[in-house]
Amino acid sequence: MALFPRPILTNGAHHPAQQFRMLVRDLSAGAEGITQGDDLKVVQRSTPGGGVTVGDGSAVIRGRANTFQGHYSVCNIGSASVDIAATGAGAGRSDMVIVRVQDPEYEGTLDPQVDQITYFQVISNVSSSATTIPDGRTGIPLARIDIPASTSTITNAMITDLRRVANPRRQRTVLTQSPAGQSTGIGSSTTPSYFSTAAGWNIAVPDWATKAIIKIDVSPIRYALGNFWGPLSATFGSSLTLQSVTLDDNQGTGVRRIPAILADTLTLPASYRGTTQLLRVRAAAQEAGQAARIYVDSGTTLVADVQFEEAPR
Repeated sequence: MALFPRPILTNGAHHPAQQFRMLVRDLSAGAEGITQGDDLKVVQRSTPGGGVTVGDGSAVIRGRANTFQGHYSVCNIGSASVDIAATGAGAGRSDMVIVRVQDPEYEGTLDPQVDQITYFQVISNVSSSATTIPDGRTGIPLARIDIPASTSTITNAMITDLRRVANPRRQRTVLTQSPAGQSTGIGSSTTPSYFSTAAGWNIAVPDWATKAIIKIDVSPIRYALGNFWGPLSATFGSSLTLQSVTLDDNQGTGVRRIPAILADTLTLPASYRGTTQLLRVRAAAQEAGQAARIYVDSGTTLVADVQFEEAPR
């Protein structure tokens, strides 16, 4: 039968398991991986020993035994302990921890009524650079454990996170600002100063965000009094600074206007998530004592394009 004869959730109809797996596939847009950034994280045991702990969370996993097997939805509530075998004196070893699905409709002889067909599994002796499951089994990788020789205690330093978010969340905001008047001139000091009439933007950071991609247009900047040379940058909160760009102008003492763009990708500290942080532009002279000054004024528009993204954390 090529077409499922009854769509999902038709009253009184019978639906095979495969049809629900295809629904999971559709709802996950064909992607696989963990659901949220902190799901199924592998860490050392609370008292480091011969294994690791897998945290709670959920994931979607693509069936690999059949083209139209569909996707499985798996969930771990609480934490699970997974044993890792010790290494001998001769050499170290890399093991991969995965969450595995073994559906007897397609492979194996497990009985879903009595057997656990979703489980955490250790694939021993994988490549020390492996990031994917080295064969065609149905599952997703969670971590690689790189174990030195003669080691029976696993620590976080040995764990490489291999998780991927199936459908990472993204949130993009474009904000503008137009100064009401001319700012105090910047250029006499190598210490960065904020433009006095550009107060910046207070931006709410989603509680799931792990990085921010930020682009700021300052168009145009007013130059006067001499040749200006110095960095233009921005700060986001108290601890993050966007990569600076160099303003290098050699047009003499006359007033002129030149646009500038700066951009960066920032890794967000955990303390930023779920908080509001100030994004603000600043500048400085490359060398102290130069005569030139730069300003923003009522003829300037500042535009901040901010995109937050989710990744495993």
